[in-house]
Amino acid sequence: METSYKPFPRTEPVLHPDRRFLFSRLSHLIALGFGSGLSRVAPGTIGTLWAWIAFLLIDRLGMPGDAGWALIIGTTLLLGWWASVATVKRTGVADPGYIVIDEVVAFWLVLWLAAPVGFWGQFWAFWLFRYFDAAKPGPVRWADRAFKGWGWRGGWGIMFDDLVAAACTLLLIAFWRWL
Repeated sequence: METSYKPFPRTEPVLHPDRRFLFSRLSHLIALGFGSGLSRVAPGTIGTLWAWIAFLLIDRLGMPGDAGWALIIGTTLLLGWWASVATVKRTGVADPGYIVIDEVVAFWLVLWLAAPVGFWGQFWAFWLFRYFDAAKPGPVRWADRAFKGWGWRGGWGIMFDDLVAAACTLLLIAFWRWL
């Protein structure tokens, strides 16, 4: 039995969402990283920068701690998965670049697990993560292809390759610290 679904019938897919689209549904707001995915130039990089700023703001509140960050990241992962599925369903595009919640969750994971690091450590973590996410070497390419499609499987695919990029980033950081 086929469990995935096709997008809503539309005459053409949503290739460049606007503010109206962003605010039309909660799922769009979440999937597009509260607007950071609206950038027409490098939305994944802009989404990762937004993630970095949001991480610093949340962390400055002094509340999360390890259990709090685990809860925030886990909850955002599940919300991002749901929002990605819903947004893909409404846009007719299987893995659009303007969905950036995957970058947000994955980069929060990098910053949380790489801590404590100062600005330069976060800066290099940012660029390592962007490299793995954009170039998709080895395991990231496999993860990107493993869950393509529509429905919950496709939504997981949107999230999964960025989690693998985060894991690769964290492995390099761990290796660097070991040296």
